[in-house]
Amino acid sequence: MNHKASYLASSVSLAIALTAPTAFAQQTNEADVEKISVIGSRLSVRSATESTAPVDIIGSAELQATGMTETARALQFLVPSFNFPTSSITDGSDAVRPASLRGLSPDHTLVLINGKRRHGSALVHLNGTMGRGSSNVDLNAIPMSAIKRIEILRDGAAAQYGSDAIAGVINLVLNDNVSGGQISLNGGQTFDGDGEQYKISSSQGIRIGQDGFVNISAEYHHKNKTNRAGLDPRQQYADIDGQPDPREATANRLNHSVGDASFENLAVMVNAGYQLADGEIYAFADLSQRKTKSGAFFRRPLDARNVPEIYPDGFLPEIAPETNDHAITLGYKFELADWQLDLSANTGASRYQYYVNNSLNASLGPTSPTSANAGGMRNNEQNLNLDASKLFAFVNESDLVLSGGIAYRKNNYKIFQGDEVSYANYGYQGKSGGMQGFGGFTPESTVDESRNNVGVYVEVENQLTEQFNWAAAVRQERYSDFGSNTSWKLAGRYALTPEWAVRSTINSGFRAPSVQQLYFSNLSTLFVADADTGILSPVESGTFNNTSPVVKALGQGELKPEESQSVSLGVTYQGDNGVTFTLDSYRIDIDDRIILTGSVSRSNPVIDALLGDNAAQSVRFFTNAVDSRTQGVEAVVAYQLPLTEYGDVKLSFSAQYNDTEIKQIKVPALLGGLEQALFDDVEKTRLTSANPKNSFSAGITHSYGDFTTNLRINRFGAYTLGYATGNYEYSAKTVADVSVNYAFNKQLDFTVGVNNLFDTYPDEQPAVNQFNGIFKYPNTNAPFGFNGGYYFAEARYSF
Repeated sequence: MNHKASYLASSVSLAIALTAPTAFAQQTNEADVEKISVIGSRLSVRSATESTAPVDIIGSAELQATGMTETARALQFLVPSFNFPTSSITDGSDAVRPASLRGLSPDHTLVLINGKRRHGSALVHLNGTMGRGSSNVDLNAIPMSAIKRIEILRDGAAAQYGSDAIAGVINLVLNDNVSGGQISLNGGQTFDGDGEQYKISSSQGIRIGQDGFVNISAEYHHKNKTNRAGLDPRQQYADIDGQPDPREATANRLNHSVGDASFENLAVMVNAGYQLADGEIYAFADLSQRKTKSGAFFRRPLDARNVPEIYPDGFLPEIAPETNDHAITLGYKFELADWQLDLSANTGASRYQYYVNNSLNASLGPTSPTSANAGGMRNNEQNLNLDASKLFAFVNESDLVLSGGIAYRKNNYKIFQGDEVSYANYGYQGKSGGMQGFGGFTPESTVDESRNNVGVYVEVENQLTEQFNWAAAVRQERYSDFGSNTSWKLAGRYALTPEWAVRSTINSGFRAPSVQQLYFSNLSTLFVADADTGILSPVESGTFNNTSPVVKALGQGELKPEESQSVSLGVTYQGDNGVTFTLDSYRIDIDDRIILTGSVSRSNPVIDALLGDNAAQSVRFFTNAVDSRTQGVEAVVAYQLPLTEYGDVKLSFSAQYNDTEIKQIKVPALLGGLEQALFDDVEKTRLTSANPKNSFSAGITHSYGDFTTNLRINRFGAYTLGYATGNYEYSAKTVADVSVNYAFNKQLDFTVGVNNLFDTYPDEQPAVNQFNGIFKYPNTNAPFGFNGGYYFAEARYSF
């Protein structure tokens, strides 16, 4: 083996170690973090400029310097290709917000923890948010204090990692220090004086003998709501003898809550490893619980959905879900016949439980309770993996790494019915049934369904010459419900000079229909009297899953996997002058994208004829309806400038542009001609234009003595939202953040800062869409929120 092979042999051991804990891992220095890229290259230790595909590497210090208290929000301000918009009054999405890469759907991004697949949320986004009809991993369930770094592969990687990796892969690498730790307290509020929050975080490494470690991280986060609702000008009380009710003059007009939901979140993460004589065992586990409270639409005193005996002044229903995530991974790494083997198993689950407070079931009249358990969903995922790799001598004794593996995964999805009062109609004065704000899951909505799949892959990487390296991968997956899929990838990089290089990838990918999309249903039942006999019969409306006879009657068959074809081309520069630069262009074609349709009802003769005797009035469902193309360009520049006696300066700039177009809309043959009803202009705009088409982030960090100053400028480009009244473009906005950190000594430091320094807000919605001036800002999709400025302070003690 030549000297290059010897180097790569050491790289093999290190890269495998980085995909899981190791007893001898060291705390990563900020200056070194860009040299430890493992995602997208299983067995090569490379910098971001040396990889064949674009990779972002975000260290823990960078996350903390943003002043953001949520992992996903911090990423949004550091990585322009990452979207995490704010939404309000969107039911469950107020608690678990959608996040995505490259303007694609949230479920087009695969999330890993220490290189192992993370389970997705049980929630399906339904009510007007970006990614409607999808589910995503809740990144905020992982305590930020547990994260050593985050690696973001901005490229298709289904051939390497399996389903979902169409837009890219996010890998959260956990703290693995064997001793020491820190504890921090962060608090702040908005310029308007609301949204008060505080977060207590801690992380500690503990050595186990001479060969092992345990790292424990914990976080408690409490946040009060924000409210940017306008005053309600509508009549609140019914007239008395044709005259206004005297209470009208003193009615509370600030009766909605439009802004961030309040919540409290507790999360714990444990990461451990122990070196044995013939290998290493590792484990990591986490537990997270979040309790959220958000408002629905205010029910005025005169509203038919109100019962004045209970709420004489009307009421604002409170949706108060509890989300619970937990997961555990166990693994064993060892060597056998010169093969490096990694055997692992994990299980994870997300439960989303709805509670409704300050509400009522109007069909019960004055006897209605004011709170109820509205039911919930649970998503469970289990994985078993065996990965193997070996170093070989190839052409001209160049280094070639052959890797492969087999994976088994089982998914289970459950929907639990709510209390009867949460969904039932008891007939009082013809008022509507179910709890106001969120009608509970009915017995007909409950499911308990599973599916499994097996995947095998083979991958090769070869440093053919000093200038050229290439990689290839192929993966075969077989699912118990829809059959099999094969995906592949080719990638290469050629160094033009010691500083400049070009790189390119081409790949196919896929995303299997999630179990949430396969089995989610949410039905409401009304009893309608027959026009001739007067006999009451149940009629159902809502979201029907694809196993339902109702959906089958409309000609919708089983969901198919989404399939993608991607290509990227880039150039990189890394010089001795402290400058690094990457520029990458890409195109992603996706066929058979799964969407949640709009509602179609029996008022349409075609639907009425197809539904026949089925007890359904209004129907929406999941279908493979859209072929799309997304194209874009991404650039990243970094520069480290030593100023000798004036300290050090780090400059960074990253930007992105992307554009999505719909190539084709497809509907079941029996529903031909109903394309607009199933996928209207509002949804077309949401899919193509709801995220900013361009954005950038520029930062400067100046370290001088005991002081560190951070200034960051983020520009969020224009984006368009669709309404029943037409499309509306929201203009680009720029947000500035600044913070100053002072280190009293090696243990104690203190930070003060302001996010959104100039109190920037998005454009107001068109007046016709403001719901009488109450919803001033785009509440279903605001890229940087609509809370205005926020100031904060943080104290941190290291030991």
